[in-house]
Amino acid sequence: MTVARVPHPLTRYPSWQRVFDLAFAVVLLLPALIVGLLVAVAVLLDSPGPVLYRSRRIGRDGVPFWMLKFRTMKHLAGGPLVSSKQDQRFTPVGRFLALTRLDELPQLWNVLLGEMRMVGPRPELEEFVHEQAESYERILTVPPGLTGPTQLVFADEGAILAAAEDREALYRNEILPAKVRLDLAYVEHHTVWGDLSAVLRTCLLPVVKIGYRVAARFGAGPAARATAVRVAAMAVGGVLLLGLFLAEAGAPA
Repeated sequence: MTVARVPHPLTRYPSWQRVFDLAFAVVLLLPALIVGLLVAVAVLLDSPGPVLYRSRRIGRDGVPFWMLKFRTMKHLAGGPLVSSKQDQRFTPVGRFLALTRLDELPQLWNVLLGEMRMVGPRPELEEFVHEQAESYERILTVPPGLTGPTQLVFADEGAILAAAEDREALYRNEILPAKVRLDLAYVEHHTVWGDLSAVLRTCLLPVVKIGYRVAARFGAGPAARATAVRVAAMAVGGVLLLGLFLAEAGAPA
């Protein structure tokens, strides 16, 4: 497919989707700023280099844009286009950020600019888009998302790739086609309730990841780890719902 070279329109999708994105971006802005400030300091102290990393991705209608992330790898590190859990290019802090997906927080700025939605197909590198050009002709009729079914299903992608001798071959031949199928299904069947579920599950993802690692470190078995993660997720989910309820109750009529 041919990549477009025109400015990305801000509101080329239904108004309810824009309201949905802005509402969640505003709600998450304060906690994201607090966590983001702590992450930025950690990245600066961890290794030399910039705090943010810009990755050129392909957005709606084939329009390229710069997707923001906290830097997780050594500055100017080369190597494969995909990374695994054990990738030696990760910094110590970067490995934690990649595990918990906290490196994705700066993409709230892409959402505010209208380059991404809160929920949608995962924006891919141009090389991979060209490899699946026919499918991406359909996928790129909607804006890419900070999260979505693909991002949640492949939340442990790094661990999957770590077991492969040829990471790029595994990604191109198995993971990418599976992601494309999920993204195509999202384009055809997404709903506001599905988007809401994806955002809430994404907010819980760092808690789930950390809870599982802590339980494993203390020697808990698989069943105990799963129970601990469910309890932590329910607790955080309850806090989120309570916060939304209180915000709604306190809003002027």
